Amino acid sequence: MSTPPLVSVCMTAYNHEPYLRQAIESVLAQVTSFGVELVLGEDCSSDATAAICREYAGRYPDRVRLVTSDANVGWRANYRRTFDACRGKYVAYCDGDDWWDDPLKLQTQADLLESDPSCGMCFTRAKNYYQDTDAFTPDEEVHFTDFDRLLLRLTVCNCATLARRELIARYYDEVHPERHPEWMTDDAPMWLWFAACSKVRFIPVFTAVHRRLSVSVSHNTDYRKRIAFCDSLMDISLWFDTHYGTGRNRLRIRHRRSTVALWVLSFHGSAGEYLARWRRDVKQTPLLFFSPYPAGLLVKKVLFRRQKTKKP
Repeated sequence: MSTPPLVSVCMTAYNHEPYLRQAIESVLAQVTSFGVELVLGEDCSSDATAAICREYAGRYPDRVRLVTSDANVGWRANYRRTFDACRGKYVAYCDGDDWWDDPLKLQTQADLLESDPSCGMCFTRAKNYYQDTDAFTPDEEVHFTDFDRLLLRLTVCNCATLARRELIARYYDEVHPERHPEWMTDDAPMWLWFAACSKVRFIPVFTAVHRRLSVSVSHNTDYRKRIAFCDSLMDISLWFDTHYGTGRNRLRIRHRRSTVALWVLSFHGSAGEYLARWRRDVKQTPLLFFSPYPAGLLVKKVLFRRQKTKKP
């Protein structure tokens, strides 16, 4: 494709052999009146992911390009170099284990962005697919587009977005996510930045499917790792509230970070672990001591533990 396409699709892949073909085919199935390129960022997988990428790049040289290297660079660097290779005016994200189920996704979103120059990013609804149970569920009914509410509850699904490339580049130049190794995701800070620095619009149609695996960075059967990921999301929100907001959401963000962790611990772990987390949160934010929520969850935890103990 000698002429730059209107839309580039940024797809990173690492050990995605069982899912990658479905992801790629869903991009190739898009029906558009403009050019679309798929940029595959492969990070030295240990399975057949690289071979699948090479296969599609060979079959569709005008539509698919491969970005890779001789050594693994890690998910954050792979994410960035794949974006850097995108040439389109707009960039859509679809990880190698997700897919699109609406062939008009890109056309619908590009039409909106072309008609509204003030809009930096738009997103649609997405379904969740649970790999272990082969079940689909819809995403949340309520979707936010404003900065203050997204700080507390990010309702943007990465595989359902389309954004202006120039603004994504500006995000990288301003925020430098590579300087924040404690951030366990790259898409959450990006979309918070868009909400702070541009107009975001929501299209209430399903176009994408987010595959939920039993073990991943954002979804994990290990409750401690789930808590760590949720803490990371709230730490990202605290950073953005400080640097791009007014700071007025700080207490609300810390309250949500605490209640999410305590909710998980009310089902898992020991009472001592629960109390240790509660004490830590109150020490950091003394006003949390007056919240009735932790005490109620602790009572529930004790009663639930007793019920389990009494079962024959």
